[in-house]
Amino acid sequence: MAKPKLLAHVCCAPDAAYVVGLLRERFDLTAYFYNPNIHPREEYNLRVDEARRVAGRFGFPMIEGEYDDDRWRRLTEKFKGEPEKGRRCDVCYALRLERTARAAADLGFEFYTTVMSLSPWKKAAVLNRIGRMLGRRFRVRFLEADFKKKDGFRKSTELSRSLGLYRQDYCGCLYSRQERQARLSRHPEHPDHSADEKND
Repeated sequence: MAKPKLLAHVCCAPDAAYVVGLLRERFDLTAYFYNPNIHPREEYNLRVDEARRVAGRFGFPMIEGEYDDDRWRRLTEKFKGEPEKGRRCDVCYALRLERTARAAADLGFEFYTTVMSLSPWKKAAVLNRIGRMLGRRFRVRFLEADFKKKDGFRKSTELSRSLGLYRQDYCGCLYSRQERQARLSRHPEHPDHSADEKND
């Protein structure tokens, strides 16, 4: 019996490596890398290269969306003063999920989802609410999840280290990078270990 087709938005290689392993048991999975929030371009290139490496290693196809960071900046500019997990993040979730849902509908997928809920810094309830709403709009079912449950984040960290994957030390966007740099300048004596906590 054929597995249902699922388009999974992936934000980075560490999250993709763990979550894709869970989902492929149930779905015919294709990854979708669309993350215009990642700044600067050099960081984007590093993350997409690592995602390609994971896709090649585990043998799943990956579609790459465009890097339209100008659009991301226009949409999030008025929320630039918001803290992480604030309204700026909600806008960012919606932008990436909207593009994934649209692609899933255009390409004939039955389901779509995102791996972002694996991160402790991502709000699964908000992701699922936005995903459901966009699923109704584009007539494609959203697979709700909170992948950090059942110790998912710790397991993903161990897996990514065993694979030698790059683990980023900030969310990805311009504003989270600035926040990290400010934090380090205030407390230079305390090295930043946020790579163990943050994924894009």
